Amino acid sequence: MKASDSVVGVILAGGLAKRMGGGDKCLLPLAGKTLLQRTIDRAQPQVTKLLLNANGNSLRFARTRLPVIADANPNNLGPLSGIHAAFVWMQVNTPKLEWLVSFASDTPFFPTNLADELLAAALAANKRLVVATSNDRVHPVFSLWHVSLASTIAAQLYTGESPRLQEWINALEPLEFNFEQEGYDPFFNINTPQDLYAAEPLAALVK
Repeated sequence: MKASDSVVGVILAGGLAKRMGGGDKCLLPLAGKTLLQRTIDRAQPQVTKLLLNANGNSLRFARTRLPVIADANPNNLGPLSGIHAAFVWMQVNTPKLEWLVSFASDTPFFPTNLADELLAAALAANKRLVVATSNDRVHPVFSLWHVSLASTIAAQLYTGESPRLQEWINALEPLEFNFEQEGYDPFFNINTPQDLYAAEPLAALVK
Protein backbone atom coordinates (compact mmCIF):
# COMPACT_ATOMS: atom_id res chain seq x y z
CA MET A 1 0.00 0.00 0.00
CA LYS A 2 1.39 3.38 -1.01
CA ALA A 3 0.87 6.39 1.22
CA SER A 4 0.26 8.60 -1.80
CA ASP A 5 -2.89 6.57 -2.51
CA SER A 6 -4.17 5.96 1.00
CA VAL A 7 -2.96 8.59 3.49
CA VAL A 8 -4.22 12.14 4.08
CA GLY A 9 -1.60 14.65 5.21
CA VAL A 10 -1.95 17.71 7.42
CA ILE A 11 0.55 20.52 7.88
CA LEU A 12 0.28 21.91 11.41
CA ALA A 13 0.64 25.70 11.31
CA GLY A 14 -1.64 26.75 14.15
CA GLY A 15 1.04 27.60 16.70
CA LEU A 16 1.71 31.02 18.21
CA ALA A 17 5.41 31.26 17.18
CA LYS A 18 6.30 33.11 20.39
CA ARG A 19 10.05 32.67 19.94
CA MET A 20 9.74 34.30 16.52
CA GLY A 21 7.79 37.25 17.89
CA GLY A 22 4.38 35.90 16.88
CA GLY A 23 2.63 35.82 13.52
CA ASP A 24 2.79 33.14 10.84
CA LYS A 25 6.24 31.62 11.20
CA CYS A 26 5.56 29.36 8.24
CA LEU A 27 5.40 32.39 5.91
CA LEU A 28 8.97 33.44 6.69
CA PRO A 29 11.36 33.16 3.72
CA LEU A 30 14.20 30.68 3.50
CA ALA A 31 16.44 30.85 0.45
CA GLY A 32 13.74 32.20 -1.83
CA LYS A 33 10.79 30.14 -0.61
CA THR A 34 8.60 30.38 2.47
CA LEU A 35 8.91 27.65 5.07
CA LEU A 36 5.34 26.69 4.23
CA GLN A 37 6.05 26.28 0.52
CA ARG A 38 9.07 24.13 1.30
CA THR A 39 6.87 21.98 3.52
CA ILE A 40 4.22 21.67 0.83
CA ASP A 41 6.81 20.74 -1.81
CA ARG A 42 8.07 17.87 0.35
CA ALA A 43 4.74 16.70 1.78
CA GLN A 44 2.33 16.89 -1.15
CA PRO A 45 3.82 14.08 -3.28
CA GLN A 46 3.71 11.77 -0.24
CA VAL A 47 -0.07 11.82 0.34
CA THR A 48 -3.33 11.54 -1.53
CA LYS A 49 -4.64 14.84 -0.11
CA LEU A 50 -2.81 17.56 1.81
CA LEU A 51 -4.51 19.86 4.34
CA LEU A 52 -3.29 22.95 6.16
CA ASN A 53 -4.27 23.45 9.79
CA ALA A 54 -4.21 27.16 10.64
CA ASN A 55 -6.39 29.53 12.61
CA GLY A 56 -7.62 33.02 11.73
CA ASN A 57 -8.33 34.35 8.25
CA SER A 58 -7.63 31.56 5.77
CA LEU A 59 -7.22 34.00 2.86
CA ARG A 60 -3.58 34.58 3.80
CA PHE A 61 -2.93 31.02 2.64
CA ALA A 62 -4.95 31.24 -0.57
CA ARG A 63 -1.88 30.82 -2.78
CA THR A 64 -1.30 27.33 -1.43
CA ARG A 65 -4.62 26.12 -2.87
CA LEU A 66 -4.85 23.73 0.08
CA PRO A 67 -7.96 23.18 2.17
CA VAL A 68 -7.37 25.30 5.29
CA ILE A 69 -8.91 23.80 8.41
CA ALA A 70 -9.09 25.58 11.75
CA ASP A 71 -9.11 24.17 15.27
CA ALA A 72 -12.59 23.47 16.58
CA ASN A 73 -11.51 24.73 20.01
CA PRO A 74 -10.67 28.47 20.05
CA ASN A 75 -8.27 28.18 23.00
CA ASN A 76 -5.20 27.07 21.03
CA LEU A 77 -4.79 23.63 22.58
CA GLY A 78 -1.79 22.75 20.47
CA PRO A 79 -1.02 20.14 17.80
CA LEU A 80 -3.70 17.71 18.95
CA SER A 81 -6.29 20.29 17.89
CA GLY A 82 -4.85 20.23 14.38
CA ILE A 83 -4.92 16.44 14.26
CA HIS A 84 -8.53 16.51 15.45
CA ALA A 85 -9.50 19.07 12.79
CA ALA A 86 -7.95 16.89 10.10
CA PHE A 87 -9.87 13.82 11.27
CA VAL A 88 -13.12 15.80 11.23
CA TRP A 89 -12.36 16.83 7.63
CA MET A 90 -11.57 13.23 6.70
CA GLN A 91 -14.83 11.92 8.13
CA VAL A 92 -16.72 14.19 5.74
CA ASN A 93 -14.48 14.22 2.66
CA THR A 94 -12.52 10.95 2.65
CA PRO A 95 -14.56 8.55 4.81
CA LYS A 96 -12.94 5.45 3.29
CA LEU A 97 -9.39 6.45 4.21
CA GLU A 98 -7.99 5.31 7.55
CA TRP A 99 -4.64 7.06 7.94
CA LEU A 100 -3.44 10.60 8.61
CA VAL A 101 0.17 11.78 8.61
CA SER A 102 1.11 15.05 10.28
CA PHE A 103 3.89 17.43 9.26
CA ALA A 104 5.36 20.44 11.05
CA SER A 105 5.42 23.72 9.11
CA ASP A 106 8.76 24.84 10.57
CA THR A 107 10.88 21.79 9.69
CA PRO A 108 11.73 22.22 6.01
CA PHE A 109 14.11 19.28 5.49
CA PHE A 110 12.03 16.31 6.65
CA PRO A 111 12.33 13.05 4.66
CA THR A 112 10.50 12.79 1.35
CA ASN A 113 9.71 9.14 2.10
CA LEU A 114 8.33 9.82 5.58
CA ALA A 115 4.71 8.82 4.91
CA ASP A 116 5.62 5.62 3.07
CA GLU A 117 8.02 4.50 5.79
CA LEU A 118 5.62 5.25 8.64
CA LEU A 119 2.75 3.49 6.88
CA ALA A 120 4.82 0.40 6.11
CA ALA A 121 5.96 0.25 9.74
CA ALA A 122 2.39 0.63 11.03
CA LEU A 123 1.04 -2.15 8.82
CA ALA A 124 3.93 -4.51 9.60
CA ALA A 125 3.56 -4.06 13.35
CA ASN A 126 -0.24 -3.65 13.41
CA LYS A 127 0.11 -0.30 15.20
CA ARG A 128 -2.31 2.64 15.19
CA LEU A 129 0.34 5.30 15.84
CA VAL A 130 3.90 5.59 14.51
CA VAL A 131 6.23 8.43 15.49
CA ALA A 132 9.35 9.58 13.66
CA THR A 133 12.67 9.67 15.49
CA SER A 134 16.23 10.71 14.62
CA ASN A 135 19.45 11.23 16.52
CA ASP A 136 17.91 9.71 19.67
CA ARG A 137 15.13 12.30 19.63
CA VAL A 138 11.40 11.80 19.16
CA HIS A 139 9.57 14.11 16.75
CA PRO A 140 5.91 13.70 17.72
CA VAL A 141 4.52 16.20 15.21
CA PHE A 142 5.79 13.89 12.47
CA SER A 143 3.50 10.96 13.13
CA LEU A 144 1.11 8.59 11.39
CA TRP A 145 -2.31 8.33 13.03
CA HIS A 146 -5.09 5.79 12.50
CA VAL A 147 -8.61 7.18 12.29
CA SER A 148 -9.64 5.06 15.28
CA LEU A 149 -7.67 7.50 17.46
CA ALA A 150 -10.04 10.36 16.60
CA SER A 151 -12.38 9.74 19.53
CA THR A 152 -9.47 9.51 21.98
CA ILE A 153 -8.14 12.85 20.76
CA ALA A 154 -11.57 14.45 20.92
CA ALA A 155 -11.99 13.28 24.51
CA GLN A 156 -8.67 14.85 25.48
CA LEU A 157 -9.55 18.17 23.86
CA TYR A 158 -12.93 18.14 25.56
CA THR A 159 -11.16 18.45 28.92
CA GLY A 160 -9.83 21.86 27.82
CA GLU A 161 -6.30 20.89 28.80
CA SER A 162 -3.35 21.14 26.42
CA PRO A 163 -0.89 18.32 27.14
CA ARG A 164 2.62 18.19 25.72
CA LEU A 165 2.24 16.15 22.57
CA GLN A 166 5.12 13.80 23.27
CA GLU A 167 3.88 12.96 26.77
CA TRP A 168 0.35 12.38 25.50
CA ILE A 169 1.56 10.16 22.67
CA ASN A 170 3.78 8.11 25.00
CA ALA A 171 0.72 6.98 26.93
CA LEU A 172 -0.52 5.33 23.73
CA GLU A 173 2.69 3.27 23.40
CA PRO A 174 3.42 4.23 19.79
CA LEU A 175 5.81 2.51 17.45
CA GLU A 176 8.92 4.60 16.81
CA PHE A 177 10.54 4.68 13.38
CA ASN A 178 14.04 6.08 13.02
CA PHE A 179 15.21 8.30 10.17
CA GLU A 180 18.88 9.16 9.70
CA GLN A 181 20.48 11.44 7.14
CA GLU A 182 24.22 11.81 6.83
CA GLY A 183 25.41 15.40 7.00
CA TYR A 184 22.33 17.03 8.53
CA ASP A 185 19.37 16.51 10.84
CA PRO A 186 16.28 15.90 8.69
CA PHE A 187 14.12 17.21 11.53
CA PHE A 188 16.00 20.47 12.10
CA ASN A 189 13.23 22.83 13.12
CA ILE A 190 13.15 26.62 13.08
CA ASN A 191 12.04 28.27 16.29
CA THR A 192 14.17 31.43 16.44
CA PRO A 193 15.71 33.94 14.02
CA GLN A 194 19.06 32.25 14.69
CA ASP A 195 17.64 28.92 13.54
CA LEU A 196 16.42 30.53 10.33
CA TYR A 197 19.90 31.90 9.67
CA ALA A 198 21.46 28.49 10.39
CA ALA A 199 19.09 26.84 7.90
CA GLU A 200 20.30 28.91 4.93
CA PRO A 201 23.27 26.65 4.02
CA LEU A 202 21.14 23.55 4.51
CA ALA A 203 18.59 24.84 2.01
CA ALA A 204 21.21 24.60 -0.73
CA LEU A 205 22.31 21.12 0.41
CA VAL A 206 18.97 19.35 0.85
CA LYS A 207 17.06 18.28 -2.23
